[in-house]
Amino acid sequence: MLEITIWDVDHGNAAYVKTPNNRHIAIDLGSKEDFGPLQTLLARGLRQLDAVVITHPHRDHLDDIFNFSRLAPMSLWRPRHLSEAEIKKGNRATDMEVITKYLAIDRQYNAPLPATQNITVPTSFGGAGFQVFMPYRCDTGNLNNHSLVVVVSYAGLKMVIPGDNEEPSWKELLNDPAFVAAVKSADVLLASHHGREAGYSAELFETMGKPRLVIISDGRFGDTSATDRYTKQATGWTVFDAPGSSDTRYCVTTRSDGHITIKFGLTTNDPPYRNFLNVTTPIR
Repeated sequence: MLEITIWDVDHGNAAYVKTPNNRHIAIDLGSKEDFGPLQTLLARGLRQLDAVVITHPHRDHLDDIFNFSRLAPMSLWRPRHLSEAEIKKGNRATDMEVITKYLAIDRQYNAPLPATQNITVPTSFGGAGFQVFMPYRCDTGNLNNHSLVVVVSYAGLKMVIPGDNEEPSWKELLNDPAFVAAVKSADVLLASHHGREAGYSAELFETMGKPRLVIISDGRFGDTSATDRYTKQATGWTVFDAPGSSDTRYCVTTRSDGHITIKFGLTTNDPPYRNFLNVTTPIR
């Protein structure tokens, strides 16, 4: 089974992926004052991450980075084409402590990856597929448009996890046949840019089709004006809360639903096996 958790980090992004062969990947490192995802993983007994993906170097995707080295990640995926000067220019002066830490870590990860540590090799990660797409042609004045997009697939199911991509980078990616093939018929989408209007792309849905469920990671006071548009694009799926009750949902949000857990897998009944998608949220 493949398990993906979208952590509740207010206005930020942080996801954790546990693969069928018990390997561990973090996608973005957002946190909030009373909760850090990496600290939580350490408290659960995890001692090493197999990979960390930083979609782009903005503070709301990096706040937990001071716990990075405690989990000794074996690989780091990030938009490597951005220069240090471009990254510093694209961030606020008040965020420089976090950005400086990110840049120091970035310099440590330059060696070629063996297949056993490469997340794009499914056989190394229990059959789970990770495709990483990187727009790079947009103006570097907006780092959002240099966000990586990760497409995770397993057991015939698929989830698209972008960063803060806005319309220019969506257009660039949608001109890539490999990206178009990767996102087509996705089951779950994490909304870009915390569900903001700037991250919404009608062209993406025209290409991808309607997902079963859209997830928004944002705080209670964020600008989430595109939530209704995302809701209308989803076909709906059963979402379970902690005690086991369920409801058909089209869009779930960390600000209302807390941590969100998605599980992809196959039934354990006699063949033919069937894939399943289970989504759980705790009660607020």
